Amino acid sequence: MPARNVTVNRAALGHRIAYALRHPERVPRHVARAARDAWLRHRWPDHISYYRAVMRSDTRADPDAAVGSRSHERWLALGAMQFDYLVGHGLRPEHRMLEIGCGNLRAGWRFIRHLDPGHYYGIDISPDILAAAQDTVVTMGLQKRLPTLTPVRNLTLRFLPDAHFDVVHAHSVFSHSPLPVIEECLANVGRVLAPGGWFDFTFDRTEGEEHQVLREDFYYRTETLVALAEKHGLAARFMTDWEELPHGQSKIRITHGPAS
Repeated sequence: MPARNVTVNRAALGHRIAYALRHPERVPRHVARAARDAWLRHRWPDHISYYRAVMRSDTRADPDAAVGSRSHERWLALGAMQFDYLVGHGLRPEHRMLEIGCGNLRAGWRFIRHLDPGHYYGIDISPDILAAAQDTVVTMGLQKRLPTLTPVRNLTLRFLPDAHFDVVHAHSVFSHSPLPVIEECLANVGRVLAPGGWFDFTFDRTEGEEHQVLREDFYYRTETLVALAEKHGLAARFMTDWEELPHGQSKIRITHGPAS
């Protein structure tokens, strides 16, 4: 994967024109997606409802592509990358794990297999992708691991118990979320996080102007998200070792105590 570009504004007209000239073969697909997204935003102006509709459309076409994997091989590779990183940072079988935006279990099936039975809890705003997640459970033979898969209307997490989860994980969730949705999560995740636990999330990083593309992809400065976490009494640490991996997003770790 080429090095991530953290200075370009992908929403700028000049960038879009230059990109179209470099990749004319991608223009028809982009135009079709922009038209579809405009219609969905018209029908569902609330962002979560809108993105739930995006996921419904994408999942019907290809569940793997709906979670950002252009092939099943890439789906497997990205899931392995997430799993290896968390295990390398201390994820143990006895931990209780909450995965926010679990999708069709790209990494989740590996977490389910690694954790003690009943210790994996996945949530997603899309019932359609959770149906695909059930298919993954069957395909991977994980029924006896008793994973919980729950659709949610928002990220308040209000139905979950206090101080219950040792590890909370959100991969490619905040990259599709405006700041109010991210803040909703950060305002509530500390309550469900067990003492000594951590919350890892990825995001699309920019060191230039913060921007969004099609209300699907959002680019934030690291300091914006760190400040938002601190606003809600959480410590945030930019994970520099994640930057060494072949992935286009960056990662921040959230804890209750001071950042180490």
